[in-house]
Amino acid sequence: MNIHEYQAKRILKDFGAPVAEGRAVFAAAEAESAAKSLPGPVWVVKSQIHAGGRGKGKFKEASAGEKGGVRIAKSAAEAAEEARRMLGATLVTKQTGPAGKQVNRLYIEDGADIAKEFYLSFLVDRRAGRVAIIASTEGGMNIEEVAAQTPEKIVTVRIDPASGVMPHHGRRIAAALKLSGPAYKQCVALVTTLYGAFVAKDMSLLEVNPLIVMKDGNLRVLDAKISFDDNALFRHPNIADLRDVTEEDPLERRAKEFDLSYVKLDGAIGCMVNGAGLAMATMDIIKHYGKEPANFLDVGGGASKEKVREAFKIITSDPGVKGILVNIFGGIMRCDTIAEGIIAAVREVGLKVPLVVRLEGTNVEKGKKILAESGLAITPADDLEDAARKVVKAVG
Repeated sequence: MNIHEYQAKRILKDFGAPVAEGRAVFAAAEAESAAKSLPGPVWVVKSQIHAGGRGKGKFKEASAGEKGGVRIAKSAAEAAEEARRMLGATLVTKQTGPAGKQVNRLYIEDGADIAKEFYLSFLVDRRAGRVAIIASTEGGMNIEEVAAQTPEKIVTVRIDPASGVMPHHGRRIAAALKLSGPAYKQCVALVTTLYGAFVAKDMSLLEVNPLIVMKDGNLRVLDAKISFDDNALFRHPNIADLRDVTEEDPLERRAKEFDLSYVKLDGAIGCMVNGAGLAMATMDIIKHYGKEPANFLDVGGGASKEKVREAFKIITSDPGVKGILVNIFGGIMRCDTIAEGIIAAVREVGLKVPLVVRLEGTNVEKGKKILAESGLAITPADDLEDAARKVVKAVG
């Protein structure tokens, strides 16, 4: 689960991280009074969407102006004017795709005199089974670009969960960032603070980009991005309450309601599979034969007829889907249950695109018979390769 920058900063401030004073704004009428409640004399008005690259983004609406999604205001009145332009407009960044995201809330924050920018993040290194701290002197940039072009400027420190973070970890990060004076000591303390927040709140990502040294020599968390482990949210109801469903894809949100693992993609062939590994293999073979998958959808090992029906309805709700491939290996799941769910869904929502079904495993012959006798335009496949060829050919 992702949260907004202002929410992330509230959490980090509670743990003692150095963040500026700021106010969340949900209506243009609130903006001027929000700015006046802050010291100033310069304010930053920030679009709050779940996507990076806001500062370099562009609004679709001409009324929003030429500037990006992060703007400087030199008076409270100017902050209010920028808020009026930005709220309700659609911001397009590298991470939103061409559709962009509507800006429904803003964060007005005290400005900062920036002397130097850095990158700092905490994430779960699954291969090492540890929390990894990643730091770079190239703050404010896309870390993927830095990794590709100047990988020597990235330092990674992995924390042994048995010992947790230690002062020497903070010193290594501070040295890698070439800090000195008060900023060095503050960095050592900040690493401990952020690691504590990361573990205590079951985060999967904590990214500070940029972390800055101000002209007075002190550190500040200028931007913050936090993602949480969905499987741990039951331990943090206050965190779960921060979810902004308007930032989530409607189909992905609907899938969560039925406990389906679904991720929308940009291709033309919808996939319904049981098992993450089989789902990835299905997506790969679709690409191998020249098309792109429209989604990742794992119905799980023990899905019911109703769950299969809802999964099928979610796939067909995507207007980008031009063909559907169902690839099921029935172990715990029975192929006849899948067949019944597919037929129920097709009869409920109709079938406007080609549908190819490959079944294998428990009750496979019974499942194939149910599909064959349904009278519906369903194309059977003998194996995964046959299924991929048929659906790609049908889509054209």
